[in-house]
Amino acid sequence: MRKPLIAANWKMYKTPKESLAFLREFLPLVKDHTTSEIAIFPTMSSLGYVIEATKGTNVTAGAQTMHWLNEGPYTGQTSPTMLESIDCTRVLLGHSERRIYAHETDDMVNLKLKAALDHELIPVVCVGETLDKRQSGLTEAVLRWQIACALNGIKGASCGNLVIAYEPVWAIGTGSVATPEQANEAHAIIRREVAAHLGSPCASGMRILYGGSVKPDNVASLMSQPEIDGALVGGASLQAKSFAEIVRNATAA
Repeated sequence: MRKPLIAANWKMYKTPKESLAFLREFLPLVKDHTTSEIAIFPTMSSLGYVIEATKGTNVTAGAQTMHWLNEGPYTGQTSPTMLESIDCTRVLLGHSERRIYAHETDDMVNLKLKAALDHELIPVVCVGETLDKRQSGLTEAVLRWQIACALNGIKGASCGNLVIAYEPVWAIGTGSVATPEQANEAHAIIRREVAAHLGSPCASGMRILYGGSVKPDNVASLMSQPEIDGALVGGASLQAKSFAEIVRNATAA
């Protein structure tokens, strides 16, 4: 059984004060929740505060990105050793907004994944197609390419807690959502590609999350699909009650 993972990506929202206020409201709402894992990916300025505030709870925190090197002349970057030093346990890699706005390449995502695994950070690797690629019938080709590049040089024995997040770029922050069937089909493509690179045992145990305008009223239908193992939630995770409802609804069926 793959235990669902419901994750909040706060993007460039919330100061440390706002993050702590969110947690004061949110943690009591989910304190008895055991049917899924809950993770929050705050801004780097809030990360240390969120990690400390969630210690001893059923919520964990992670970074939205990181560099693959431990140190160097890279202004504005955060290394895996820096994340380790504040007890960070998770990291998002290759989010579409990082690929678009920070010009992260597939090779960079691969280097970051290797570094995350080396430092025993739980990586959530994001993949997904743009609207023009979907309309051109290239969804499978894009997903297979991104997975192949990310997993280049990765061994099945080291896949550990690796998580994949499918985020159709055309659905992020737009209000558009892939139908449960569309999302399930994309997840099946991803799982087959993971199996080709890391072996069937790793692929069958790997959690694949859906991300793209997930809300309290659509998460249950998405989670009803056999290949969908959780959600990476953006805007709807910024309000405590909304995100708590998503957590509850995701495993209510």
